[in-house]
Amino acid sequence: MAKKIASARISEKSSKLLQELNNSLPFDKVLYREDIEGSRAHAYMLAEQGIISKEDYEKIESGLKEILSEIESGVFKLEGDDEDIHMAIEGRLTEKVGDAGKRLHTARSRNDQVALDFRLYVQNNTKVIAELILENIKTLVKVAEENVETMLPGMTHLQHAQPINFGYHMMAYASMFKRDYERFMSSYGRNNYSPIGCAALAGTPHNISRQITSDKLGFNAPTLNCLDTVSDRDFALEILFNISTMMMHMSRLSEELILWSAAEFKWVTLSDRHATGSSIMPQKKNPDIPELLRGKTGRVNGNLVALLTVMKGLPLAYNKDMQEDKEGVFDSVHTATLSLQVLEEMIADMTVNKDTMEAACMVGHLSATDLADYLVKEQGLPFRDAYHITGNAVNLAESKGLDISELSLKDLQSIDERIGEGAVALLDNRASMNARQSEGGTATVRTLEQVESVKVWLENKV
Repeated sequence: MAKKIASARISEKSSKLLQELNNSLPFDKVLYREDIEGSRAHAYMLAEQGIISKEDYEKIESGLKEILSEIESGVFKLEGDDEDIHMAIEGRLTEKVGDAGKRLHTARSRNDQVALDFRLYVQNNTKVIAELILENIKTLVKVAEENVETMLPGMTHLQHAQPINFGYHMMAYASMFKRDYERFMSSYGRNNYSPIGCAALAGTPHNISRQITSDKLGFNAPTLNCLDTVSDRDFALEILFNISTMMMHMSRLSEELILWSAAEFKWVTLSDRHATGSSIMPQKKNPDIPELLRGKTGRVNGNLVALLTVMKGLPLAYNKDMQEDKEGVFDSVHTATLSLQVLEEMIADMTVNKDTMEAACMVGHLSATDLADYLVKEQGLPFRDAYHITGNAVNLAESKGLDISELSLKDLQSIDERIGEGAVALLDNRASMNARQSEGGTATVRTLEQVESVKVWLENKV
């Protein structure tokens, strides 16, 4: 029989089905550290304000420290018949210190208590995830710096488009993860306000100091409006959105790694410790890690949509629907932290097959746009005329079984006599890549600038 917290008004025993539906201890026990941290700060404030005696505070403080040790050592197992983690810890505290434990809940409701515990969990894990993102950015930058001259076909529509370098491609993902880091840290600052002291929804008549608990817990300040505070789960939605966006970026990178490691590409080779075999085909080496990362993106997206759906129709203030706020967050946080760690390892260990990448640049006439640009810049042709002349040159190369970069001056002038000798050098793929020197472009010199820019940014994060 579950211990029933709200039993003062309720005279009948709860239905067993209600107990099963209502009890959250099996999943909210994850919050035990945050619950104890919040309770210690609350007890300290109560004592400072003279609401409880110093003697009771010392008993509560000692008891909570012992409970934390008991939980982490396995002496106190969070698997009993308590309704939630808050009642489990409060009940254990009362067993240890008697009436002092019963005084802990003075000027506090489970509404602001759970809002505090959950916010602390989200804030703590926001920083954990942000640090893991930084490690991924460092690895991507390292791989980028090593490959600023390694050419591969840049693609649009998954078709060969223009020559780029692999470092430039890696810096595109470093840029995505940089935005992810900034998004997490922006959320951290916006949500770093203390809910405790709001009680059920309207504050409390006790002479509390919300500033004391806010300072004790490392928040910027107490929240502004208590009715909003106990109803608010924006902080949970933000971490879910941030994780979903980050995992979407990881999924895009994973998709490319899956393609690039396939026999049709052979642009990269994943290490054996980050691949698996087949149960029936002994020759297989499967990219299971990027496939799992791609798949788990759908899972975290679902967690975001689930909480948005829970919250969309709730009146103020707290409603029991909000018990559904935690499992998806716990799952997404675990998924994100594990995924970031394995992605960083996999990128650091993979082999870049430079020769295969560069050979692929001879397919698809990657430097064709350079001929059109030449005709515009050197001969003054309108771009659309230059575009059609270049198309004819591509058709000629196709008929000869050549790449456009392999056409001779004679071949090019058979298309249009205004094409001069300078065009031949411009059609070389490496020259084409390095011609793109506009800011943010793929020229090796510009890629190195991007690498240096992010390295400086990383140094400022240490």
